[in-house]
Amino acid sequence: MIEKRLRQFRRPHCGTVRIDETYVKIRGKWRYLYRAIDKHGNPVDFLLSAKRDLEAAKRFFRKTLKDQPLLSPNKICTDGANTFPSAIKASVEDGLLQPDPVHYVTKHLQQGIESDHFRVKKNLPKIGGFQSFNTARRTIAGFEAMLWLRKGFGFSGGWTINDQNDLVARLFGLIKVNKT
Repeated sequence: MIEKRLRQFRRPHCGTVRIDETYVKIRGKWRYLYRAIDKHGNPVDFLLSAKRDLEAAKRFFRKTLKDQPLLSPNKICTDGANTFPSAIKASVEDGLLQPDPVHYVTKHLQQGIESDHFRVKKNLPKIGGFQSFNTARRTIAGFEAMLWLRKGFGFSGGWTINDQNDLVARLFGLIKVNKT
């Protein structure tokens, strides 16, 4: 719920995104969490998928770009997964991406997102993972929303706890608690 409400506050990023997938255990099986950050480390979007295939990669691009054309990157950096080039091509054909985005496949540029995975994974259940896919999806959506909130959606300048509290109060119609 908070992720859906915070989604409208996302800002256009710097034009370069880094996309990667990591593993999450659900009912004893490994599932795939697709994540994207911009080159400054600000979260862009995520998708939990049961499979790591072309359809999942296309679904990730659709989810990330369908509502916010300003978030369409002109440079995309991925690891060596063979599904991303085809998914990028399909997204260009669907009009989700700008024509001819630059696609980098380099390991050293991926270090930022690889190290950013721990911000989500450190909060996951340690023993056996999640018991259902829906629980995992909702929990990870909450973790990602809190990351968006904590990192300030790419706002420049100070993004204080007070600013975060103001935004959450506005989103849910709450009365501001700390009036300083």
